[in-house]
Amino acid sequence: MKKNTVISAFESLSSGIRLDVFRLLVKKGPEGMVAGAIATTLDVPPTNLSFHLKALTQARLLTVEQEGRFQRYRANISLMLDLIAYLTEECCSGHPEQCADMRAASKCSDAVLPPISPTQVKP
Repeated sequence: MKKNTVISAFESLSSGIRLDVFRLLVKKGPEGMVAGAIATTLDVPPTNLSFHLKALTQARLLTVEQEGRFQRYRANISLMLDLIAYLTEECCSGHPEQCADMRAASKCSDAVLPPISPTQVKP
């Protein structure tokens, strides 16, 4: 993953509204939501929301598809997982077994964390 892609994604998520939009669309999964429903759910004026949707789309965190006169937005889940992998791939200098205790305290699913083989876990 290119560093510029990571920086762009995190810069885009540094807005509270954009973070709320992204988390809402992650929750909705492949179904996504049309812009008006996002605005209503988050109680954000549609004109204000369009600015944030554009920023998230330009950062590739969202995809958009025209549906008649509406636009349906979806979270780019694969990019989100790539960002998590990018942040964690060098965990403990490439020795994720050293982080086993910290992993247990994390709310993050093991499915998105670097794998630890049974032989790497300290007794």
